[in-house]
Amino acid sequence: MDRVATAILRSGDKVLLCHRRADRTWYPDVWDLPGGHVGPEESPREALSRELREELGIDVRLPDAASPKILEEDDVEFHLWVVSEWDGEVRNAAEEEHDAIGWFTRPEVGELPLASALYLDLLFGE
Repeated sequence: MDRVATAILRSGDKVLLCHRRADRTWYPDVWDLPGGHVGPEESPREALSRELREELGIDVRLPDAASPKILEEDDVEFHLWVVSEWDGEVRNAAEEEHDAIGWFTRPEVGELPLASALYLDLLFGE
């Protein structure tokens, strides 16, 4: 089973989503959460930090006690954190993966093609 570390970045009433390029093999041409695969020698938390630095140019600040929500879908185990604090300015630092990023409200997200139907309920909960 593949493991993925991902985050819901929240700022006020908006969440950040990344649009996956149409030429991507995995989930092309949909809006997705930032994050990626957990490497064989890293923990999901380490992978999250690495992925957000690579994709968005930020350093995430997670409390030591922060635990991810773990979801399973299609042979993928998702480790999902809600993140509201980070260092750096969010930018699309991985244009080879995403052709756009954006901050969206709940009504706006409802109009987007999402990588997973699970996202809508997760993005604005808790």
